[in-house]
Amino acid sequence: MDALDKVIEAAGADVYLMYASSQDPDIRYLTGFTTSDPFVYFKRRNDRGTVIVSHMEAARAARESKAAVMTRTSAGLPEILKRESNLWKATAMMIAGQVGGKILVPPTFPFALARALSETCTIIVDENGLASLRAVKSPKEIRFIRQVQKCTEQAIDTAITMIRRSRVKSGKLSLGNKPLTSERVRSEMHKTLIGLECRTTDTIVACGKTAAIPHAVGNGPLFPDEPIVIDLFPQDEKTGYYSDMTRTVVKGEAVPEIRDMYEAVTEAHDLAVSEIRAGAIGAEIHQSVIEFFSDRGYGNGTKGFVHNLGHGVGIEVHEAPSLGPFGGKLLAGNVITIEPGLYYPKIGGVRIEDIGMVTARGFNRFTNYPRELEL
Repeated sequence: MDALDKVIEAAGADVYLMYASSQDPDIRYLTGFTTSDPFVYFKRRNDRGTVIVSHMEAARAARESKAAVMTRTSAGLPEILKRESNLWKATAMMIAGQVGGKILVPPTFPFALARALSETCTIIVDENGLASLRAVKSPKEIRFIRQVQKCTEQAIDTAITMIRRSRVKSGKLSLGNKPLTSERVRSEMHKTLIGLECRTTDTIVACGKTAAIPHAVGNGPLFPDEPIVIDLFPQDEKTGYYSDMTRTVVKGEAVPEIRDMYEAVTEAHDLAVSEIRAGAIGAEIHQSVIEFFSDRGYGNGTKGFVHNLGHGVGIEVHEAPSLGPFGGKLLAGNVITIEPGLYYPKIGGVRIEDIGMVTARGFNRFTNYPRELEL
C-alpha cells in the first residue's frame, strides 16, 4: 500500500479523483504529466492510477505519466456527448463509467463536476491528506530541489555581483554608465535563470524604505548605503520544483540601525536552525524567534517581525509544513525555509532566507551562499 492508498483508506473512500491541468500542483505531483488542458486522474487502492486524456495527448502521456493512460474516446465521452450536451454532466458520466462508490476529491475540485457526480456517487473532500503527503519529500524530490537551489544561487550571485561592481553617480548606483535599477537587476537574474531552464515571477529587488514592505518587488534606482532585499523563488521548468532564497545587502556603509537589524536577523536565523529537528513544533520555533527579537527590542505585529518564520517548499513555493503561529510537528524529509526579517517603514527592511531539509538531528541546509551585508 503506497502513501496515497493510505489517504484513500483513512477517508473511507474507494478512489481518489482529480480533474485539473498540470498548473494544479497536486495533479502534477501525482501524475508527473504536464499539459495546459484539464484532464481526469483517478486512483483506486493498490493500483498505479489512470489518466484520461485527449487522443492527441495519449502518446505523450504514456511516456511522461506515472499512471496508466486512457483516451476520452475509449472512456466513452464522444458517445455520451451525443445524448448529453452539458460538458460537466457528460464528463461526470464518463468518470462514473470508470469509478463509483465513495470518491475522494481535493478541495479545489470543480463544483459543477462534483455536483454532477454526486447524483450517482458519494463525494468526500480531502481536507489535508494530500498536503501532508506532499510535505515529506522523497530522495528524488530532494535532488530536484537541490538542483534548482544551485540555479537560485547563480541568479542571486548575478544580482550581488552587479551591485558590488556598481559605482555611485549623482547619489545613485550606476553600472557601465547606466543607472542600476531594480528592473535592471531583476532582468539579469531572470536571464541567468532562463539559461538554466528555470522560470520565475515577482522577484524582489527592493531598496531603502521599500524594503520595509516584505513582498514589494521594488522599482526604480538603487541607492548607496541603503538596504537592498533580494528574494528569488524560481521553478525548474522540467521538474516543476521550486527553491526560495533571500539576501540583504548594502552597497557602501549601512546606517547603525540597519547593521543592528542585520545582526539580530542573523542571530535569529541561527537560533531557528539550532531548534529544527524532526519532532519539533513549527509554532514553538516561530515563537522562540519572536521572543528573541523582543529581547533585542524589536517587536512584532505591524512593524518588526511581521511574517512567519518559514514554510515548506516543493512543487509549490509555499506548501506544508508551516513555521508560524499554527505550525505543527516537523517530520524528517520536510523541506523548509528559514527566513526571519525585520521591517521598519522609516528605516528599511532586512531578511535572510535559507532552504534545507528537516532531519532526525537537525537542519540539512541546501543553501550554500554567504551572508554579507556591506559590499
